[in-house]
Amino acid sequence: MASQDIDNAFMTTALTGAASDPTYAGALSFMRRKFTKKVDGADVVIWGIPFDSSVSNRPGTRFGPQALRAASAIFDNDPQYPFSADLFDKMAVVDYGDCLLDYGRPWEVVERVEKEAAAILDSGAFLLSMGGDHFVTWPLLKVHAERHGPLALVQFDAHQDTWEDDGERIDHGTFVARAVNEGIIDPDTSIQIGIRSHAPDDFDINIIHGDELEEMNADEVAKAITSRVGRRPIYLTFDIDCLDPAFAPGTGTPVAGGPGSAKMLSILRRLGHLDIRGADLVEVAPAYDHAQITAIAGATVLMYMLGLQAEKMHE
Repeated sequence: MASQDIDNAFMTTALTGAASDPTYAGALSFMRRKFTKKVDGADVVIWGIPFDSSVSNRPGTRFGPQALRAASAIFDNDPQYPFSADLFDKMAVVDYGDCLLDYGRPWEVVERVEKEAAAILDSGAFLLSMGGDHFVTWPLLKVHAERHGPLALVQFDAHQDTWEDDGERIDHGTFVARAVNEGIIDPDTSIQIGIRSHAPDDFDINIIHGDELEEMNADEVAKAITSRVGRRPIYLTFDIDCLDPAFAPGTGTPVAGGPGSAKMLSILRRLGHLDIRGADLVEVAPAYDHAQITAIAGATVLMYMLGLQAEKMHE
């Protein structure tokens, strides 16, 4: 053990460096990062959005951020596989806690998320968000597009989320349609990976369906993503139901026939050269999980997203 310190989440005075908490004890921030609302000097801000009032099937993703933080304790603070460098050697990362949402006023969610996300982005930090259901990606996309213009969406998901939207729905299955209709994302440079369901419209977004994904290796998928997005600023969203329920049972709308976690992590590992401006991991519903299978998969996806950012700092 590096030192006798514990509870790095609120005891540390630094935003870099590994923690020394045992995996089974200590305050549960994401990967033991400092809990703080002060983001000056942070390269990455991790933020939870515990919202699940827009689900079409099983609720429970409001508990996702808690579960992801707990699952991240398994990371032992050494350089994380497959990244050769300590993620927090040069990269300053904080856990901003969760967005405060009134469960009785779901119509205020967009405004609340936008306001808080905007303040974080104004600091210059990269925002890595934890859902919550997939509706939370809508206000996150809006805030990022305000700064970077129309974005290429790279979406790992079993669902297209392009169901009909009237601009007012609070629905995790319509946010992509709304983003296209309002010019937030550019469908001609956007791509969805792992789709295993039908929707009324694909808006000309490129799709790698589940059966196609099964026949492709990780390098082929990464090249398809790169070819599609080009040099456009990217928003990366990962719905945990992209994974087969064998690897992610704890989610609201599981769809059989999906990929395993190893393959999807291998694809993510190959995306570090892309111009990723923001990212999220959504739809972890721990009430349907077993032995933290889904939460560990989700926490690992988030760790890979951090790893890609850390490698940019080591270039």
